[in-house]
Amino acid sequence: MKKNAFLSSSVLSGVLLSAVFSSLTACAGNSQEQSALPPVAVPVPTPVAAGTLPFSWDNATVYFLLTDRFNNVDPRNDLAYGRKADAAELRGYMGGDLAGITAKIREGYFDQLGVDAIWLTPPVEQIHGSTDEGSGVSYAFHGYWARDFTSVDANLGTAQDMQELVDTAHAHGIHILLDIVMNHVGPVTSQDSPWPASWVRDEPVCTYKDIPSTVTCALVKGLPDIRTESDAQVALPGFLVDKWKTEGRYEKEVAELDAFFARTGFPRAPRYYLMKWQTDWVRKYGVDGFRADTTKHVEPQVWKELKQLASQAYEDWKVANPAKKTGDQAFFMTGEVGSYGIGAGQYFTMDGGTKINFYNYGFDSLINFGFKYDATQTYENLFSSYSGKLHGELSGYSVLNYISSHDDDRPFDLHRQKPLEAGTRLLLSPGSAQIYYGDETARNIDVTTANGDARLRSFMNWDAIAANSMQGSVHVADILTHWRKLGLFRHAHPAVGAGVHQMMATQPYTFKRTLNRQGVLDQVVVALDLPADRDSVITVQGAFNDGVSVRDAYSGKTATVVKGTVRFDSRLPVALIELNK
Repeated sequence: MKKNAFLSSSVLSGVLLSAVFSSLTACAGNSQEQSALPPVAVPVPTPVAAGTLPFSWDNATVYFLLTDRFNNVDPRNDLAYGRKADAAELRGYMGGDLAGITAKIREGYFDQLGVDAIWLTPPVEQIHGSTDEGSGVSYAFHGYWARDFTSVDANLGTAQDMQELVDTAHAHGIHILLDIVMNHVGPVTSQDSPWPASWVRDEPVCTYKDIPSTVTCALVKGLPDIRTESDAQVALPGFLVDKWKTEGRYEKEVAELDAFFARTGFPRAPRYYLMKWQTDWVRKYGVDGFRADTTKHVEPQVWKELKQLASQAYEDWKVANPAKKTGDQAFFMTGEVGSYGIGAGQYFTMDGGTKINFYNYGFDSLINFGFKYDATQTYENLFSSYSGKLHGELSGYSVLNYISSHDDDRPFDLHRQKPLEAGTRLLLSPGSAQIYYGDETARNIDVTTANGDARLRSFMNWDAIAANSMQGSVHVADILTHWRKLGLFRHAHPAVGAGVHQMMATQPYTFKRTLNRQGVLDQVVVALDLPADRDSVITVQGAFNDGVSVRDAYSGKTATVVKGTVRFDSRLPVALIELNK
């Protein structure tokens, strides 16, 4: 979340799609007027067939959703802890729950999109009461106002629901990326007792002039900042002691804490309590990674320590649950370093000018706030620059690209006027890709009757999918199908996000991606802006040998390579070319 976002929180018609997509992508075609590059008459290795390569976070398609806003299957938990339906628009609980996500996993919704990981907003128990800071009554539906880091919030379901979600996702080959907060707890309300002063500070409020005024301070007034810099030993907050005793689990929680501190030798300082509680979600449920909220507002060393503990917890869980794991990959962590962009490479400039390499502090990836701006470039400029960075200065790391998000009021396409182009740019760009729930269905992210971040957080538009509504001149079904085709291709080919980019021709714009890792070659060719009035002849020389059978994953048609080219009669705007099984 942004530093000022807390208390304000809040089936494919070929002809139609061709016409619309040609209009949407004209800018890329117009900028590339050179002829095809000279052919390279050199035999190339035969790449592997689709779907036989291991998962890579470098190519992951991550589906980010607000649990409360996605799917409601159990209305009985819509208002827990005495919460009321008195919130300002889009600022209260709307009923989405963990079981709702599980239901959609079982339906195959995420499989059809090629989703590799689901990013869950924090499911921990939130403050029970509400705030009113000028935008109307607001509740903690978003998950960033924690009350008890050891419990599942009853509005979202139960511990059993959480376990069922993770297990179901893993059974579908989908990883779970858990959003965690180390920087702050929830605001004080009439129903929620304050955390002790030994745990949190209410002031000074951050002024963002240097590192101290960005880290050891409260993000905004009324949002208690956790004393993550402190090594002073603190006792458990009284309200947690009382709560756990009432719930009959006080002795168990204390025994686990005692064992944790004895094993690690850490002082009983606030950040280490939090590390124990956060990593318990890994050790108990088997979540595969963390998305770290407000990363730059916490001392970097804290993240490094957390990554080490989480990694050990993950390995312990895999040993204890060999039938449930999705593979042998290491624990993953991506960070929300506000305003970081891929152009900065490994070093982020903090307020005041100090540069910090967050990749050195446990992060495998950082969220790329710059993508929404970079996506306005021509395809070639976008793709080649990203490939250069990821296989140069950022080699060994990655970025998580996005076009819209829960607290970014300046996304790539606020009014959803370019939903097809948005999908093409996001899902075909080097790096990993974050789909914000409803990007693939043009969900409204500018609810003008709501205030602040709430405008971006409407309920998932399942009704528009069912009715096949129009978004401009395009049906929602056509938008969704476009995203699905791209997502499935990306899922099958790690070369798309993790491979080296090379332009092959400008008319039509054609490129290849090549991933050669640990002796396995994955190589694909993509052509964009294809004509709707004639067959497409696409160069594949240097990627696929003559006589090889290839398949266009977008149209489903096959062709044989002849003199370094293939011809498809799909008359669709996109060709996603892979080896034909």
